Amino acid sequence: MYFRKPAKVSEADARNSLTARIIPEMVLSDGANPLTAPLPSTNDLQPADRAIKRFAVEGNAIITGGAGSLAQEAARALLEHGASGIFIFDVNPAHAQQSIDALRSDFLSAKITTKAVDVRDAQAIDVAVAETADELGNVTMLLCFAGVVDTRHATEIGVEDWKRILDINTTGSWLCAQSVGTQMIKQSSGGSIVFIASISAHRVNFPQPQIGYNVSKGALLQLKNSLAAEWARYGIRVNSVSPGYMDTILNEGEGLARARKIWTERNPMGRMGQPAELTGPVVLLCSGAGRYITGADIVVDGKLQRVLSVQLCIALTGELWNRRCGFILKW
Repeated sequence: MYFRKPAKVSEADARNSLTARIIPEMVLSDGANPLTAPLPSTNDLQPADRAIKRFAVEGNAIITGGAGSLAQEAARALLEHGASGIFIFDVNPAHAQQSIDALRSDFLSAKITTKAVDVRDAQAIDVAVAETADELGNVTMLLCFAGVVDTRHATEIGVEDWKRILDINTTGSWLCAQSVGTQMIKQSSGGSIVFIASISAHRVNFPQPQIGYNVSKGALLQLKNSLAAEWARYGIRVNSVSPGYMDTILNEGEGLARARKIWTERNPMGRMGQPAELTGPVVLLCSGAGRYITGADIVVDGKLQRVLSVQLCIALTGELWNRRCGFILKW
């Protein structure tokens, strides 16, 4: 087989090509756009009906990593607030078969389906999203729960392990958002995308080292910011939720006993979070109550992040003071 060598480009031509490029510009919405306008007034409703309407969820949701306990709680909450259908994407949805069967039993009128999807596979995602839209009629919500963690020291993480963490946590969320966002634009329906970030996106964890996870979750915040700005004109709101330490199987086991003790002792509420406690922000962001919320991150951590930040400042201040006093005494 004959391969043609790429033509050489002179430095001058390369520079001219660079300086001649035209940068695309984002387009913002205007007040007349029905996809970004306020929802109709509910003043004619009774107070109880207004309360229900305020947090009503409409349409169909795709939930990645949907077999996990946090995702299952979110699915139940969306259905409780009115979602018509839930499509669960997971590499092994059978792991949550009992929970999924319970959802189907409790919400007989809702369409609840599972698909084996690897969020690293762009083609598989596009096919699954298209099938979801075809089966349910539309896709109006995306919740990205799929994620992995690695708690090795930075010097021990191989390049393939590093790539795996970012490919699932960050790129996987991006691929799903791109595919679902494209579908929402095609539908002209608007919608809500919620990334599951972490307090690890805001600070370094202790005592466990998890640099890959921290980086992958920090990137989600900027992904959220960028898409929120670019897709606002389509009525697509993009937000994130940053959970603290949640009491799930990922944080169980004798090997985590010391870590759990540290996490709870440093939390003002003295405990870890429960999966159901993440559902309030999720419902808010997916309902009409979150109509004017986009580009936001809601931290759900029992105020752990703030306390650790203060502790870190105190520790650093004390260390600097000790060094200064030592210098003065020595002088």
